[in-house]
Amino acid sequence: MLVVADGVGGSRAGRQAAALAVQALAAATQRLTQELRGETDGPAGGLRGTILDAIERANREILSQTAGGACTLAVVELIGRTMRPYHVGDAAVLLLGQRGRLKTQTVAHSPVGFALESGMLDERAALLHEERHLVSNVVGAEEMRIEIGAPRRLAPRDTLIVASDGLYDNLRIEEIATLVCRGPLEPAAELLAAAVGLRMQAAEGAGIAKPDDLTFILFRPTIVGG
Repeated sequence: MLVVADGVGGSRAGRQAAALAVQALAAATQRLTQELRGETDGPAGGLRGTILDAIERANREILSQTAGGACTLAVVELIGRTMRPYHVGDAAVLLLGQRGRLKTQTVAHSPVGFALESGMLDERAALLHEERHLVSNVVGAEEMRIEIGAPRRLAPRDTLIVASDGLYDNLRIEEIATLVCRGPLEPAAELLAAAVGLRMQAAEGAGIAKPDDLTFILFRPTIVGG
């Protein structure tokens, strides 16, 4: 399981909310592992149910333990070579082929994200939109909803990206693909972080530039014998 949680608002409560979400998912996964090993009583559940229950538990804990804290969340379930995304808010999941072809992209739960998906905005217009900071669904809200994507088989050289909006609000998909789809992942991650940092430092009014925190995970399936 791959997880990125992004605290909303840059406040201490946002940081606490993100931590609670990650802790809930980690604890739930540990319990599932123990059940599968027969180390605890009761039947073992599935990973899908474990993830959904953990996100709902995190939502309740954030509502009760923080003063208005909230976070966005992106989770990828990995079983063998099959991935399935789950997300709340504008943290997102991308699956790119070896040559950078976009295979899967979650839709940000935001006015700009829905406008982009519907075709009302193109990618550049979305990156320049004055309301791109708004989000319409968070962990830490009574009306939170979890979106579950379809399962997808990973090809040997696919690259999976799980990231906060600090990535997607500063680089186009084509730019991301150019940086991460060739060569080893560690240098690719360094190039990606550097590119986002430079974009964030661009002068206000010079185009795409949204200073923000940045968290991302890059993943590729192991190639047996390669």
